[in-house]
Amino acid sequence: MKIAFCLFRYFPYGGLQRDFLRIAQTCAGRGHEIQVFTLAWEGDRPSGMGINLVAVKGMSNHRRYDRYMEWLAHTFAMDRPDVVVGFNRMPGLDVYYAADTCYESRTRKYRPWWYRLLPRYRSFAAAERAVFQEDAATRILLVSSQQKPEFQGCYSTPDHRFHILPPGISRDRVRPENADELRSAFRAEQGFGEDDFLLLMVGSGFKTKGVDRAIQALHHLPAQIRRRTSLFIVGADDSRPFERMAARLGVASQVRFMGGRTDVPRFLLGADLLVHPAYNENTGTVLLEAMASGLPVLVTDVCGYAHFVEEADAGMLVPTPVTQASINGLLQEMMVSNRKIQWRNNGVAFAREADIYSLPERAADIIERVGQAR
Repeated sequence: MKIAFCLFRYFPYGGLQRDFLRIAQTCAGRGHEIQVFTLAWEGDRPSGMGINLVAVKGMSNHRRYDRYMEWLAHTFAMDRPDVVVGFNRMPGLDVYYAADTCYESRTRKYRPWWYRLLPRYRSFAAAERAVFQEDAATRILLVSSQQKPEFQGCYSTPDHRFHILPPGISRDRVRPENADELRSAFRAEQGFGEDDFLLLMVGSGFKTKGVDRAIQALHHLPAQIRRRTSLFIVGADDSRPFERMAARLGVASQVRFMGGRTDVPRFLLGADLLVHPAYNENTGTVLLEAMASGLPVLVTDVCGYAHFVEEADAGMLVPTPVTQASINGLLQEMMVSNRKIQWRNNGVAFAREADIYSLPERAADIIERVGQAR
């Protein structure tokens, strides 16, 4: 089949982007013709698929997205693929991969009434409505069961259009046999001794992921613990506001922004604790990656995959309503706990048995079924 994959932007370090690429490569591996339509592509271009850069302009992001969607509609009207798969919300999709939470629901909860008068709102709301409205035909791939009630509450989307996918972490995150050797090499390279404590955050979108909360928690550690503790933040985003925050709090020398990385497994093995105090998160794939690596996890319970941490007993959850004091207290508790080895072993055992790898294959199955039905 001829399958079109549509997304606003590709860069190598975003969770949505990684999922898109693995699903597209899985479909290409099954013999389908893959064409990607995007506004921007950063990083290497994979073989086995066409990358089409859509050259449209706009004074704002939402206007540029509108013109991108108009370009797609015009192009597909002349030469319609067998299946159109979107990773951002837009009209005309046969399949939508729902990496984001419900925009309309978030607007109702957190925005003032006048926000709904803005052109930005009208653009994003119309694109979401085109996917989820009751009489649409788009099939929706959910990465978290928590999403479904929100979308249905706003749009009355029928049950049969939703498909819940299992997680899909890469198997290179699984703890290898020589994990201790790799850990020692990483820590020596970074200048850490075994008595030093390394906190790790992984993910782009520093504000949403709670980087400010992690820096605050580091600052509030008791002095004898804080002076031997460092925080590494791996991800592609603007670090300057958080660097200034760390400087104000006197922990700038202990906070390091590592940028986007392709060697994340080394960080997972070398760290002592994954800190993920996100304000909201549909899934949190890095939680499962950490568990598979044997890295204990501290995470806010609003994350879609946080329940896996609790079920496996591979770390601790910060309960809602989340406060900075509760994050501070649980971080200190985990750092001094004698359960760290147990948390590590529990996470590794969970990753050995659970289906947390098959998202690309399951998504490709559904895309194929939709194409066959069309």
